[in-house]
Amino acid sequence: MIKVGFIGTGNMGGAIIRGILSHYGENAEICAYDPDKAKLSELEKSGVKAASSEGEVCEKCKYVFLAIKPQMFDSVLPKLAPSVKEDNVIVSIAAGITEEYIAKMTIENVRTVIVMPNTPFLLGEGATALAKGKFTSDEEFGVVMDIFSTGGIAKVVPMDKMKEIIAINGSSPAFIYLYAKGFVQYAESVGIDGKTALELFAKSLIGSAKMLTDSGKTVDELIKMVSSPGGTTLAGLDGLYEGKLTDVVMDCCERCTKRAYELSK
Repeated sequence: MIKVGFIGTGNMGGAIIRGILSHYGENAEICAYDPDKAKLSELEKSGVKAASSEGEVCEKCKYVFLAIKPQMFDSVLPKLAPSVKEDNVIVSIAAGITEEYIAKMTIENVRTVIVMPNTPFLLGEGATALAKGKFTSDEEFGVVMDIFSTGGIAKVVPMDKMKEIIAINGSSPAFIYLYAKGFVQYAESVGIDGKTALELFAKSLIGSAKMLTDSGKTVDELIKMVSSPGGTTLAGLDGLYEGKLTDVVMDCCERCTKRAYELSK
């Protein structure tokens, strides 16, 4: 039996809770606190126990998930601090939050797991990066890894790269959506139905992703597979090369990482 608590039950927190309920069933006891009583009432129908405060979650559960926005930590952690025990594991899913900051706001040797999930977790297709805090045991870290594996894949990342990874999996869905928008806009400009174009492009993304992970070929080899000499693909690629697409992507990631460091605490 694992005892898991949540502070914050919004989209991501709610998705993680549903993953736990589906995977662990009666072997998990979940307690949650959220100022929005309507959200708690809905979760109670699934067997989640509502807590009356942040501290109560920490007192009742070994694993405490902070599923809140980064700007809320300054107000939430002081309320949590008096209840944090040495055997609690504090799991943060907020960008820029460090284990040092959590320790400063709670107890010196607090056990932490720093996590960067992404929104496809809501559909069970998440890509989550996790880093183990210095006082967290391998067994405890494994439990958190298993929880995030219920909504997709979970990969270990060094703690000192948790800001850099944000651009790769945390923010990248938004970058991909913007890329997709350009293709849909082109389709509409030449008289193709936008919905049809979006469905075709989205399926192309899914298939291309599977080729990246399952074909055994490198990125350059996959590009070459689609690029017949003198064909349409190479003509399009020339435009992307001229626009220095990979440089633009690098700049995008660097800006994302810079902002993560600015928000870090």
